[in-house]
Amino acid sequence: MLTINHYARQTSDNAAVFRAWWLALGVSAVVPAEIHWIVTEAWTYPDPLRAHLVTPATRWLFRRVAQVYGFTSMPPMPPDPHDVMARTLAVRRVLAYASATSSPLIGLAPEGGDAPGGVLQAPPSGTGRFMAHLARLGLKIVPVGGFEADGAFCLRFGPAYSLETLPTLSTAERDRATSAVVMCHIAAQMPAHLRGEFA
Repeated sequence: MLTINHYARQTSDNAAVFRAWWLALGVSAVVPAEIHWIVTEAWTYPDPLRAHLVTPATRWLFRRVAQVYGFTSMPPMPPDPHDVMARTLAVRRVLAYASATSSPLIGLAPEGGDAPGGVLQAPPSGTGRFMAHLARLGLKIVPVGGFEADGAFCLRFGPAYSLETLPTLSTAERDRATSAVVMCHIAAQMPAHLRGEFA
């Protein structure tokens, strides 16, 4: 399982300069194997105009892209109560794919969305549980850090590791702890100024 940060950069007037999807394109270009990416189902916006115009258009487009390339689309973050069933079905599809595929290679960005300045942020609730399910199927995790340095797009791959569960913790604590382990491994591949709380 390839876990990568959700790096993106904007100018002071919020114009996009570096989009997070470039990370998936870059990783897919250098990894000599087919990656089953978990991708967002839509872009969401706080303002009503884009929420009513752009979000439905991206929902249609991203679902089609996922179908064409055999990816799994996941409802966007932050979670919408109306998306609970769709999120559950997406998780089940990924777990079924991992169980039925010989040597599956799954790619995901645990943060689930852009953070200001490209600094690492904690993944949403439930992400740690999801990654723990995949780890129990035998998948090892390879952390990947994507960032810009000296005008260049950089990808740094860390060593693979096994994700261990902590059975003495509550479900919520285990979810947070698992996410923190994954994010600390990603942070180790990043420049210090982008590690955020995982420095």
